Amino acid sequence: MFNTILKTIESYWLHLILFLLMTISVLSLLPLAELPVVPGTDKTHHFIAYMVLAFPVALKKPKFWYLIILLFIMLGGAIELIQPYVNRYGEWLDMLANTSGLFIGVVIGMLCRKFLKS
Repeated sequence: MFNTILKTIESYWLHLILFLLMTISVLSLLPLAELPVVPGTDKTHHFIAYMVLAFPVALKKPKFWYLIILLFIMLGGAIELIQPYVNRYGEWLDMLANTSGLFIGVVIGMLCRKFLKS
């Protein structure tokens, strides 16, 4: 069963990352009516979202996969720079959570790739 799920993710990796990119972008840039009282409580969400984004890329490992991950890092940074203009908080710690999530997503994807190939 686990193997079947991994093969499905590997087959539809591009569709999946495009959907995830769109979802992350919309949710990150959707204007808020008012800013939350305490910024910085969403680091786990950032980490998980970017980990899930990196996983299919690492599982498929297309040509120049590392450039795709670099693009994701730059997208996360761009979103953080744009957020103050849509009544959101742009935080460097969010960028760190995004990048950490990407790194862990790549590691998990590579480990699952080894499992899938064996």
